[in-house]
Amino acid sequence: MKKIKKLLVGVTLSLSLFSFNAETGSAASSYQVKAGETYWTVANKFGVSVNNLKKVNNKTSDLLFAGERIVIPKSISNADKELLARLVSAEAKGEPYAGKVAVATVVLNRVDSEDFPNSIKGVIYENVKGHYAFEPVQNGTISLAADADSKKAVEEAIAFRGQGRGSLYFFNPKTASSKWVFSREVTVTIGNHRFAK
Repeated sequence: MKKIKKLLVGVTLSLSLFSFNAETGSAASSYQVKAGETYWTVANKFGVSVNNLKKVNNKTSDLLFAGERIVIPKSISNADKELLARLVSAEAKGEPYAGKVAVATVVLNRVDSEDFPNSIKGVIYENVKGHYAFEPVQNGTISLAADADSKKAVEEAIAFRGQGRGSLYFFNPKTASSKWVFSREVTVTIGNHRFAK
C-alpha cells in the first residue's frame, strides 16, 4: 500500500476499502460478495458474527447477492482468538467438537453480558474472591498450545455469536461440587459438559 506524503486542502478522498464504524469507533473493511457466499461463510472467513455483519450493513434479510459490497466489522484480535482457543483446548480436551464450540460460546456470551467483564481476556482471567472462573487459569494449563479443533471451534463460535441459547456457564455434573451451579437453567448437554444460564 502506498503512503500519501501530502494531502492538499480541499481534496476529497474516497475510501472504498475502508469505512468507519461510528458505534465502535473502529475501522472496518469492505468486501465484494462472491457467488454462493452466505452471511455465515463471510462471517467465518473474517472472524465476525453473523448478527454483527448484518447489523453494520443494515440488513434484516438472509439474502446476499454476488457482486454486492458489504462492510466487514472489526473482528476479534488474533491474540484474543489464541487465548480463547487455549482455554477451549484445556477445558474441552477429549470433548466432542460441538462441546468445544459451546465452551468458546460461553466466553463470548459472558463478554456480551453486563454481569461479566467486557473483554475475552477479562472474562478468562476474572478472579472472584481469590478463585478464577476457569480451572485452566488456576492450574496453568491455559499456557499450553491450542489444538487445531479448538482454533476452528473459536472461529465457529465467533461467527455464531449471539445466536445460541445464551449459555453463561458449563460444568461436568460428575465432578462439580458447587450446589449453586446445579441451580442454573440447563441449555444443553454435550459430552461430559452441561451448559447453563
